Amino acid sequence: MKHPLESLITAGGILLMAFLSCLLLPAPSLGLTLAQKLMTVFHLMDLNQLYTILFCIWFLLLGAVEFLLLRFIWRRWFSLAD
Repeated sequence: MKHPLESLITAGGILLMAFLSCLLLPAPSLGLTLAQKLMTVFHLMDLNQLYTILFCIWFLLLGAVEFLLLRFIWRRWFSLAD
């Protein structure tokens, strides 16, 4: 029988692993000209705002990819039900 919190614990564990891998993987670095162009396009005040948004998108993207990949691997090879 499946524990009621198993799905929540599995998703939380995967997101924690995604968070740790995002800290270890280098975030994309923009050149100064591209960063200034993006700042004018999105009406940002300084580079800190731009890189905060960039790091949030980077974390969400890597977390989603890792979640889907690990979920596929878990269901494909480690599932108890046949």
